[in-house]
Order: sequence, then C-alpha cells, then structure tokens
Amino acid sequence: MALTYSTMLPLNTIAPDFNLLDTLTNQYCTLASIKGTKGTVVMFICNHCPFVKHIQQELPKIANDYKKQGVAFVAISANDIEQYPEDSPEKMKELAQKFQYPFPYLYDETQEVAKAYQAACTPDLFLFDDQLRCVYRGQLDDSRPNNGLPVTGKDLRGALDNLLAGRAIDQNQKPSVGCNIKWKA
Repeated sequence: MALTYSTMLPLNTIAPDFNLLDTLTNQYCTLASIKGTKGTVVMFICNHCPFVKHIQQELPKIANDYKKQGVAFVAISANDIEQYPEDSPEKMKELAQKFQYPFPYLYDETQEVAKAYQAACTPDLFLFDDQLRCVYRGQLDDSRPNNGLPVTGKDLRGALDNLLAGRAIDQNQKPSVGCNIKWKA
C-alpha cells in the first residue's frame, strides 16, 4: 500500500463523461444517466483498500441522506484486477450488495475515466454542481484507520449542505488520502 494524496482536480472543472459497467445491474451507466438535479458526487473507491474499508459504512448513509435532495452518487473502481482480484466486477457487486450501496458501483476497466478525473487514490471524492462543475474535491473527513477519530463525513457533508443552500463552498479543501490507484503496467 502506497499512501497517496488526491491530486485535487481544479475547481470549476467540468466532470468528464463516462460510459461504464454498473456491476450491480450489469448495464452500462453514463454521467448523463445518473446526474443529479442539484449535484453529483463521484467517488473513486475499491474493495481492498483499508482507507475505503474504514469509511465504507458512511458512504451509503451520506448518499441516502442527500439523494432525496437531488444529489446523485456514483462509485467507480479503476484498479488493475489482474494484480488485485478482490477488486473484480464480481467482487464489487458482492461488496455493494453487502453494504447496500444506494448508488451504481462502476468498473473502469481501461482506467481512462480515473485518469480523466485525475483520481490518484482510494477514496478520491468529487462533488459537482448542477452544471457538472467541480465545487469540492478532497477528503470525506479527518478520520483515518487507527487515528481514533469517528467517521462522520463532515467535509463532504459540509460541501453538500453549502451547495444545496446556495452558499459558497470553502475553497480551502483538504485532499483525500488513501491507497494509490493500482494502475495497469
């Protein structure tokens, strides 16, 4: 595991489009098909990373809290499954069912989508407004495996609350930290 920080996609960047396999439905999913009316959260996660495992139960809670307010959520895994078979589409589906993900869990086989988003680690979180402009990218909260802080989603929830209330989102955002995305050779 290589400890890696978000590269922090520039704010106001338009969300790159995608057309990826949803491991839950076995159907392809595009950005346009999942876009929220008020905002869209794109999360780069995977199955095996201890940093993702640490926040795994909070992700569906946040999605359930905000999806009824017009915010869509989508998770994407781009890891090399040859080297990390635990991140295969079949295992992704099992994990999404286990944690009752209320959002698509997409497989980025070519890793082109992760590269387009400048995703660097898992988890790597992005919030886009109703025009698909990046308004937040960074950490879920200050909790990390073994640091003793509770997982609350404070940073992402704060950005979501400000977006929904029409308030400015603080541009001083902390990068996420986790395992590096497992790029193909």
